[in-house]
Amino acid sequence: MSTAKPKSMLPIGEVASRAGVSVPTVRYYESRNLITSERTAGNKRVFGRYTLRRLAIIAAGQRVGLTLAEIAEALAELPSDKAPTQDDWHQLSTHWALLVAQRIRQLEKLQGSLDDCIGCGCLSLAKCHLFNPQDEAASEGPGSRWVRRSVDDDGKGANG
Repeated sequence: MSTAKPKSMLPIGEVASRAGVSVPTVRYYESRNLITSERTAGNKRVFGRYTLRRLAIIAAGQRVGLTLAEIAEALAELPSDKAPTQDDWHQLSTHWALLVAQRIRQLEKLQGSLDDCIGCGCLSLAKCHLFNPQDEAASEGPGSRWVRRSVDDDGKGANG
């Protein structure tokens, strides 16, 4: 048990209510190591007030389309026992802005290709050379050729 003052600790229901999420969501985030709790003598979860700021960061990351894994990676860089500072947020948001910009570029490429091809190359009957004879597209690997090319064009390679 921590030496934190009792008033600085919040029960799980209050954390959930103040963060605008459900109690199971708080438990889930804890299971994913996005937030941490302590246990009272009665074995009830309590959270430091700083948890509310971490939950706000999680919500912001989700709003811009980041996965929980990406958010967890960013939060792992921060101290887990205090509120993130304004400088911490600046570092996170700068990195996240780059991820969002990359996704926007990929979506713009997809948008531009929608009229010409569905992405795999073999179902564009008007432009496909003899309907992809001998499955020539297979040599490029499984999945959408457009997605792989889009990622490759960004210099990240097929696996990021």
